[in-house]
Amino acid sequence: MLCYLQENYMKNFEIFLTLTRLNKPIGFMLLFWPCLWGLTIAHEFSENNLIFYKFSFLFFLGAVLMRSAGCIVNDVLDRKIDLMVERTKNRPIASGQVSVKTALVVSAILCLFAFVILIQFNQKTIILGLASMPFAFSYPLMKRFTYWPQLFLGFTFNYGLIMAWVSLNDNLSIYPIVFYLGAIFWTLGYDTIYGFQDIKDDEIIGVKSTSIKFKKNSKIFIFSCYFFFYLSLILIGFLMSFSKFYFIFSSILFLQLFFFQVYTLNVDKPEDCIKKFKSNNLLGFLIFINILIGKIL
Repeated sequence: MLCYLQENYMKNFEIFLTLTRLNKPIGFMLLFWPCLWGLTIAHEFSENNLIFYKFSFLFFLGAVLMRSAGCIVNDVLDRKIDLMVERTKNRPIASGQVSVKTALVVSAILCLFAFVILIQFNQKTIILGLASMPFAFSYPLMKRFTYWPQLFLGFTFNYGLIMAWVSLNDNLSIYPIVFYLGAIFWTLGYDTIYGFQDIKDDEIIGVKSTSIKFKKNSKIFIFSCYFFFYLSLILIGFLMSFSKFYFIFSSILFLQLFFFQVYTLNVDKPEDCIKKFKSNNLLGFLIFINILIGKIL
């Protein structure tokens, strides 16, 4: 009996991890990195750094919770589509392992925890956070109406950069706006790469994406997206008077973006697409380190 209960518990736990995507941390890390970038450009490291560590932890928890809640809503809305895609047909809601009602309850609980974290910040950050909710949960619908769902994801996924800046400065500035606009192109690029995994199924089903729209000129499009993102990184360095080491280290980012991700990309191989997509987690970390170098050295 004990063995059966333990086995049943482990099965339900695995379903929960799959439902919330906690078994795939790349998603919440790509949501978290812009938050950390925003905190890093906003904070003066010559002062007390405790608030930086505290807010970094809070934004990390918020990224994990909101990404999980968003994935659940995405799976509820896409449950019929997921059944027709080889990669997603076994997701808990699509396969019937979790009911829509149960999934929505779990999503609501995650949002409640995220709200508890949000109210730890100043009033302007709270307002910004609440204003982002409709965009976060309407993203899954975009691929039904436009070839640019990745652009909509870019607006949503990098919103934390603005929130992070405001959480420390209680006002807006040109610096986070420039960085935010650049980061949108970053997401547009890496999510286009991600979309090539399912392009054959998506074309049959009729859903839209930039992967489909630019499939004949995929590398040119992705290169263009990354170029505008890289340009924003350089511009931020100049605007904020970062040290020369920031621009030297940026050459590593250039190679990661344009050589590893674009030049060597094979869009016809799903395994290569997911490899290049996941490498953006490392890129997010390198950008964080580069900002630290630019501000401290």
